[in-house]
Amino acid sequence: MVFWIFGYGSLVWNPGFEYDEKLIGYIKDYRRVFDLACIDHRGTPEKPARTCTLDASKGAICWGAAYCVRGGPEKEKEAMEYLERRECEYDSKTLVDFFTEEDSLHPALTGVIVFTSTPDKVNNKYYLGPAPLEEMARQIATASGPCGNNQEYIFKMEKALHDISHEDDYIIELANEVRKVLGITESVPKEKKLLSPSQIPLKSHISPVKILPLSEAIAAVAADS
Repeated sequence: MVFWIFGYGSLVWNPGFEYDEKLIGYIKDYRRVFDLACIDHRGTPEKPARTCTLDASKGAICWGAAYCVRGGPEKEKEAMEYLERRECEYDSKTLVDFFTEEDSLHPALTGVIVFTSTPDKVNNKYYLGPAPLEEMARQIATASGPCGNNQEYIFKMEKALHDISHEDDYIIELANEVRKVLGITESVPKEKKLLSPSQIPLKSHISPVKILPLSEAIAAVAADS
């Protein structure tokens, strides 16, 4: 047995298990949302954190990382047991097609496992559902648990997507709202962009320098004195 797992939350920057191959890419018809409660990592049962889950959305894409685990039943079993403990708030596993930047029409991988959650507050006790941006930001800014605080999670998510060159506007907007609640202005550092060839001045754009004969140059200096 060989399996691939798609990470779209903390698995992007912290897989936490031994894997044999990693690919950056995306899945189709899903978008990343902060609609799931976390009560054992960055939150508590009394004050749950908000964490990523997937929302089915036709035409959307969700960037992340796919990890391959191969090498025998014991290794694969160990990795899956670890993932199931870690992703215990997710009540479903879904099989998806995984695409890379090189080919948007044909999947690079099929049958990739992704942890998802049922969007039903009655049947899924961890599902919080959507909320106004300001309300979610206040919850994220103040929640914390055994593995750290919730604000660190959203900021690491923002940076991880920046690092793979596929930022998520929703994550950026939510992270900035959390910063407003916390009263901070620092954001993900942007790399300095190099000038493209079209931005570099050509010789024809530079005014020519007039070279004076020596006698005229001496006279000009004397006139300025």
